[in-house]
Formats: sequence, structure tokens, C-alpha cells
Amino acid sequence: MKLKTPGIILFAFCILTVSAQENVVLNKPNIIFILADDLGWKDLACYGNPFSETPNLDKLAKGGIRYTQAYAACPVCSPTRASIMTGKYPAKLQLTNFIGGMRTDPQSPILPASFKPYMESRETTIPELLKQKGYTTGMVGKWHLGDQDSVAPWNQGFDYSRMIGKNGLDYYNYSIYIDSYQKEFTDHGTEYMTDKLTGYGVDFIKQNAKNPFFLYLAYSAPHVMIVPRADKLSKYFIKYQNSAEKFNPNYAAMIESLDDGVGAIIQTLKEQGLLENTLIIFTSDNGGLGLDELGPIPTSMAPLRKWKGHIYEGGTRVPAMVSWQGKIAPGKVSDTYFSSIDYLPTLCELAGISSLPQNIDGISVLPMIMNPQVEIAQTRPLFWHYPHFSNQLGRPAGSVRIGDFKLVELYESGKLELYNLKEDISESNDLSGKMKGKTQEMHQQLVEWRNKMNAQMPTASPGYKPVKK
Repeated sequence: MKLKTPGIILFAFCILTVSAQENVVLNKPNIIFILADDLGWKDLACYGNPFSETPNLDKLAKGGIRYTQAYAACPVCSPTRASIMTGKYPAKLQLTNFIGGMRTDPQSPILPASFKPYMESRETTIPELLKQKGYTTGMVGKWHLGDQDSVAPWNQGFDYSRMIGKNGLDYYNYSIYIDSYQKEFTDHGTEYMTDKLTGYGVDFIKQNAKNPFFLYLAYSAPHVMIVPRADKLSKYFIKYQNSAEKFNPNYAAMIESLDDGVGAIIQTLKEQGLLENTLIIFTSDNGGLGLDELGPIPTSMAPLRKWKGHIYEGGTRVPAMVSWQGKIAPGKVSDTYFSSIDYLPTLCELAGISSLPQNIDGISVLPMIMNPQVEIAQTRPLFWHYPHFSNQLGRPAGSVRIGDFKLVELYESGKLELYNLKEDISESNDLSGKMKGKTQEMHQQLVEWRNKMNAQMPTASPGYKPVKK
């Protein structure tokens, strides 16, 4: 295995994993990648949530590895989804905001950066690479990487596409495009959308049980609007008063439906005799929503700072777990940090693909997955670039994490903030004044990275008039 980042994976670690990885490649394991939408870092019971009931995801976590410091490459959805598909930072793709995000602030001295409202068709995706190894590829759910036919999932490497179409935020009135824009399923209150997506995922597994497959199951839940199934609500209202921190019963019911879906997928694998030859990844596209947007506040990221749409930990740190029965040691909780840019090279190594697309930013973390008992040196920088005003009141900013330290740059003022995440998970103690050398060193790395990415930056607002004091 070639290492692209010095120090990130120890040579001895690679030696220990050779035989395991050889078996992996020979068997061409099935791969199921389940992506939740706006699911917060502590929304699941296995992450300490005392209100949500998520028995299937809890079992999945116990059967494999649960990560406490997994990251989305952006605090909003489209850029993170593109990073998963391509292994590249959103800044390099110039897809740095959710598609349709055009918010400005007349009180700000800057205008948000321009960005591409789609993932370019020339980008090489995970399914395109896996198809070269004989995989059948399926996409179910939320795409949100462009509306044109050339950038739709059926033209980005997927053999089977069931993409959410019209009314994507309404869980009882929606449509699904079936392999093209010409064939469309429309529902008017018959089947809850989360359940419908699960059904498509189950169908894909059954149809392809005899050949290696890759299923990208991208749920829309628990994204607003907060529309739960009525039959799941009563128990959450009954126990609403049982904890000091208040949780949204409607949101919890939506998460339970998501959990049911994961359970149905796993049960199908068992029935088809596929569970021991299937790697399952579960994660979220960004942090949870922590303010009123299309209804009451869905969730809280505490003790993390802020939420979706913000460059702080609440916007980028996400739940993530990996399970493979009989291949990955169960019951492991890992503090190793990694990013959504790492999924493409990891899955390529899993499938025995040695020739990767040029200019990707992620690295394979397969050795870490296959041998979770071995510690990995955490010296690799991870970067974020969000030069926009989010719908969730986030401001234009960028950041870099190296080891325990994280630097934040606020683009409107140029202010720098420095945090030690190991000692200060809430990012409440700014160390930039006490550690000026460290602050400048990390800022230089952030600037150099932006230049390397050719990152689009905010521009001065010609209409801005400073408020006279």
C-alpha cells in the first residue's frame, strides 16, 4: 500500500494488515454506504443520546467500529456528498455550498464566493471505479449534486437509480425518478418516504445477491421538514419530561424510522446469506440542525459548538460506524479522525483498485478499519472551506485541524481562533492570543492549502457601509 501522507499510517501497521487485505480483495465484498441527512453527532443512542431509540444502529456500532471524530468535508450537504463520491475536497471541486444556497448579508463587508451548483460530469466517482471491478452499482435516495441529466446518478456510474425528485422535503408527498427523468414514481400520502427508500434498497440487494454490488443508500431523514410517522410518536411524548435536556419527539420518531431502515437492510443481508461478505458504512453528511428552520429546533450538538452550516465542530463532526461481520473486530470505539474525502480511496483499496483518479485528496483508511487495535499517528491536516452565509446563520470561514489543534479563520474580519479539541471539545477557549506562533503556523498552512485548491474566496461588497459608532 502506498502512503500519500507521511506519518499517517505506520509501516508496521501496513505489514500487519497485508494478509487481511489480500483476502478482502479476493472475495470482492459487497459494499453498502448508508448516508443520513443532517443527523447530528449525538443523535443516536450509541453516541449517548438518552432519548432516541436506535437499536439497529446501536447493534451495528457494537458489531464493528464506532468513530468519535469522523468529519464531513463541509458543514452543508452537497459539498460533502461530492467529497464522498470523488475523494476530493469541496474547495477543489468548487462546489462549496449546498445547491441552491445563495444567501447574502447586506450588513456584511463581503459577498459570498461563487461556486459551481453541480458536481461536474468529468469527475470520476466511486461507482464508476467499482464497475471496472465487476460491481453492480445502486443509488437510492437524495442525490443533490446537480439537476442536469449529464450529472444525474444514472450518468455518474450507477446501474440502478432511485433518486428523490419533487417535494424532497415532504415525507408523504414526493416523487422518485427511476433510472431517468422520463420515469417517475409519485406518492400522495401512501408510503412514508424513509420506508420507500428502504424498500428500494432491499430490492436492489435481492436483485444482485449473486454478484458483488455497491449500494449508496442516501436517506433524506432526518432533514427538515420534521414529518414523522404518527405511529412512532406516542412513546416519545410520554418520556419527554424524563430528561433535563429536552429533545424533539417528532425528530426522534424520524430517526427511529431511519433506524428501522438500517435494520431491514441488515435483515435482508442475513436472509440472502450476504452479511459476512458485506462491508457496511453508516454516517451523516453534516452536523445536525440546532435552530428553528421550517419548524421547531430539531436537535442539539452540545457539547459541540454550533450546528449545521457552521465551520465549528457541531457543523462538521458526524457519527460514523463501520461493520463487517467476521472480518472487523467488534466493540471498538475509535478516536482516530478522518474525513469524508477518505471514503473513495478506502473503498477502492477494499475492491483491489490500485489506479486511483488523479489529484484526489483522501487517503485509504482501510488498514485502520481492518486492524482497529493498532493506533495511527494523528499528524495529518484536515481542511474546511465554507465561504458562504448558511441558512443556519453560519458565516464565511475556513479551518484546519492538525492533531489536537484546530484553527478557525473568520473571512469577514480575518480573525483567527485556535482551539485544543482534546481539552476543549466545545471550542470555548480561544488560545490564539497565548499561542501566537502555533496560530500563525497553522494559518499559513490553511492559506497555502487554499492556494493549492484554487479555492474561491468571498469578495468585497460594493454596497457595504460601515455603521458609524
